[in-house]
Amino acid sequence: MNNEFERLYETYHHSLFQFLFYMVRNRQIAEELVQEVYIKVFKSYSSFKGDSSEKTWLYSIARHVGVDWIRSQNRKKRKFLGLFSLSEKDYQIRDEDPLPEEIIVGQEELKEVYMMLGKCTLDQQQVIILRYIESLSITETATVLGWTESKVKTTQHRAIKVLKELLHVNDQSQIREVGR
Repeated sequence: MNNEFERLYETYHHSLFQFLFYMVRNRQIAEELVQEVYIKVFKSYSSFKGDSSEKTWLYSIARHVGVDWIRSQNRKKRKFLGLFSLSEKDYQIRDEDPLPEEIIVGQEELKEVYMMLGKCTLDQQQVIILRYIESLSITETATVLGWTESKVKTTQHRAIKVLKELLHVNDQSQIREVGR
């Protein structure tokens, strides 16, 4: 028996190691699992019927050992995570206030929008102010201005288009100034 076991070990241990290594992606664990495979082979060699080749039989044992190890790791992981049923997010305290630099950037952007808003028509200015600063609905804006909802939508669309163009042109001029 010992000679047969040694022959199996010498012939297949490297191939089985590689097979298990690709399953578990860890050299040390793969080495341990190969040892476990050969312990099972040693214990069950007498029951090997020869229905398949030795190689197929060994790989079948190795596959089962690898799958069992992976399952046990998943169970351990779930059990460990179960101990901490609260997620990390539950422990975080949210600070809703913006950072100082966010305030400054926001204020600068707002200033720029206000400056560009002055270049829009009076109707466009009114719609933008009522819709985005005062947060009125389209219906409410139409009522305030005495317009149809359709006119509010059209004016809003045109105002946004003008502002985007003006802001984009302004960004491009700043880029050119920096690039000088």
